[in-house]
Amino acid sequence: MKFRKTMAMAFAALALSGPAVTAREAGLSGEVRVGELNSYSTLPSFTEPYRKGWQLAVEEVNATGGVNGKKLTVISRDDGGKPAEALTVANELLSREKADMLVGAFFSNVGLALSDFAKQKKIVYLAAEPLTDAMVWSQGNPYTFRLRASNYMQARMLAEEAAKLPAKRWAVIAPNYEYGQSAVAVFKKLLSEKRPDIEWVAEQWPPQGKIDAGPVTQAIAAAKPEAILNVMFGPDLVKLVREGNARGLFKDRAVVSFLTGEPEYLDPLKDEAPVGWIVTGYPWYDIKTPEHAAFLKAYQERFNDYPRLGSIIGYSAMHAAAAMLRKAGSTDASKLIEAGRGLSLTTPFGPVTFRPADHQSTMGAFVGVTGVRDGKGVMINPAYRKGEDYLPSEADAAKMRPAGN
Repeated sequence: MKFRKTMAMAFAALALSGPAVTAREAGLSGEVRVGELNSYSTLPSFTEPYRKGWQLAVEEVNATGGVNGKKLTVISRDDGGKPAEALTVANELLSREKADMLVGAFFSNVGLALSDFAKQKKIVYLAAEPLTDAMVWSQGNPYTFRLRASNYMQARMLAEEAAKLPAKRWAVIAPNYEYGQSAVAVFKKLLSEKRPDIEWVAEQWPPQGKIDAGPVTQAIAAAKPEAILNVMFGPDLVKLVREGNARGLFKDRAVVSFLTGEPEYLDPLKDEAPVGWIVTGYPWYDIKTPEHAAFLKAYQERFNDYPRLGSIIGYSAMHAAAAMLRKAGSTDASKLIEAGRGLSLTTPFGPVTFRPADHQSTMGAFVGVTGVRDGKGVMINPAYRKGEDYLPSEADAAKMRPAGN
């Protein structure tokens, strides 16, 4: 369903809709209802596996007694990848579907819009995928929690490796919206702190989903960088890699790249996948922990397919929502917030905790180098970096949040 409303129109409509009414207040006492929304039509390579992940989690929760004896019901909608559409959908999930809390979103600008919506409506929102640091710091609020390792966390992991490179002249390629801008800013800050001798010689900011890879690669090559920071993903990444390979952009140059090791983005390149890039990602084929082995077995039996990173995020987000509801023993927002602060659960990546100070989870990420194996792109020598090791202290994080939040 496509809505063509501006943000101002969307907020005006929301203002008229009144406060959120939970399922319990509506008399639906036999279930708890989670409103879930994501960019299913915009980025299916990530969101379809994400959907499978949370569907598996819901089945597991309900097979083991639900939430304090009540069935966990998820009402899922497509947010169209646009903030205004997401706000319209979120309002419908609350006013029409009587959702007790919200979960989801992919794009950072959408996530920030939903976070502000949650604050206005006094409804808890668990951001599954949005990575911008503003989500839990500069624009953080009591109603918003975030699951995935943030831009800061992943940038710190990558900067740790990038600082070891001899390269001094760096260029940037990133999508021109909140996620790309945030990722670049924090990576540049962290790397420059470790390596004050480096210089940033070129930047290219293609619109998300609309990269013209020829001129981008040409402009970067003209600056003669020794290393490149890439933040492009999805179909844009495929175009960039193919054009860059054809023009020799990556030959004898180091590349550090957010997210490129995720199967969603690496698999479409097949044997054209880049070799030697330092990346964050999800090497599902090389993770040997008991937690991941149990998830992998359940996922493959249920869907006859291998998981992507989206599968992990959807699965973990819905289990986190159920754990929050279970611990709160209520759908009251204030009780859910209290339950979420310090909430710990086991995920396929191991134990994670939502920090009380900033509501950021300690879920980490895998860091490795790209390569090609049996005609497919893979991560070589991946290592899991624990999220808690790459976050500022809770005291410092609290100082970055608005007063009273």
